Amino acid sequence: MQRLTATLALWAGLTACAQAAEPITLGLNYPRTGPYKEEGLAQMRGALLAIDELNAQGGVLGRPLRLSSRDSASRPAKAERNVDKLANEGAAMLFGGSSSAVAIAAGQRAAKHGLLYFGTLTYSNDTTGKHAHRYMFRECNNAWMSARVLGQYLNKHLPEQRYFYVTSDYTWGHTTEDSLRQSTGSADSGKHPGLKVPFPGARLADYRDVLSQAAASNAQVLALVLFGEDLVRAMRIAKDLGLTERMQIVAPNLTQSMVEQAGPGLMQGVLGTEPWTWRVPKLEQSTQGEAFVKAFSQRYALYPSSSAASAYSIVYQWADAAQRAKSLDSEALIKALEGHRYQLLKGPQEWRAFDHQNLQTVYAVKVKARSDVLKDPLKQDYFEIVDRLDASQATPSLAEWQAERRAAGQPLTLQ
Repeated sequence: MQRLTATLALWAGLTACAQAAEPITLGLNYPRTGPYKEEGLAQMRGALLAIDELNAQGGVLGRPLRLSSRDSASRPAKAERNVDKLANEGAAMLFGGSSSAVAIAAGQRAAKHGLLYFGTLTYSNDTTGKHAHRYMFRECNNAWMSARVLGQYLNKHLPEQRYFYVTSDYTWGHTTEDSLRQSTGSADSGKHPGLKVPFPGARLADYRDVLSQAAASNAQVLALVLFGEDLVRAMRIAKDLGLTERMQIVAPNLTQSMVEQAGPGLMQGVLGTEPWTWRVPKLEQSTQGEAFVKAFSQRYALYPSSSAASAYSIVYQWADAAQRAKSLDSEALIKALEGHRYQLLKGPQEWRAFDHQNLQTVYAVKVKARSDVLKDPLKQDYFEIVDRLDASQATPSLAEWQAERRAAGQPLTLQ
């Protein structure tokens, strides 16, 4: 009997240890296919690196982390179904997305499951504006932050120019174009015309049609409010039409993978913004940021992009909040995150309490000449940082945010 009791006690102890060490699942809802798939791949790489590092440090709350992923294909309905599957799988939190429409839809679905959703690349003002809620946190900057730093540079170096806008027809495109028009004084659509292209699913004929109209205009600045492969396709047609030679091309949100896909020769001189590049940690004397660049480069034989850095940062910030809260409960994590200030891969950042927007410096960048890019050992030194804005100057205020919410018929506090 004593032997049986001892055996049962041992079994109970082993079971308890096994339960304590049960992995925590993090759900990545990202584009593995579709026009933003390269940004999605970068998110996967950044997330896996962060998880491996945290597991080597003992995991979170004594439990290892594991990643479960689903392909959104940058389609909101598919992203919503992914959220349901990941929630049913037991994911403790969800993150990802390179389309704001996906991030907004997935975040709203996650809230119904009581799960936090962290947006990676979701630049639409609506994500933490009129569609903001308690369960959504945005790691990257919003469209207005990009527009302000880009406008600051353009107004100084290219004042009084005529603009022509080509814009993806969904929430990111709409709010980005509107913000850039405001910041550059190009709100008059009669003087500064614009055309929309479908998203997703735009055809080459769609781009050729709108860019031919741009070529027939007297515009001096061509604002391509496009992302991922959509921007790459448009740039190739713009080159064929001679627009890259006679106009300043502006792509409000650039990423490393877009330059890689198009080639630095085609993208040379294009202006845009980035919340992070692999050069930023050294610029801002971020030891952990430089360690991330080194570890990522050694693991994948390429420099990390802002997409990778965003996913990496989200995993670390969620883990830090869980450790400080000593809980995986969403309500406890919201409390731990709101107003939290930290430094990770760059200078100071903060999860703003009233809208869950991440406050951080945003950079205006210009794509370097191909000859300069090729001097780098990995041939990926694409961006020259030409301007910057701190969060205090770039981010909409509480009053501006509440005015936007009021206009949309939304509560003036997160629900």
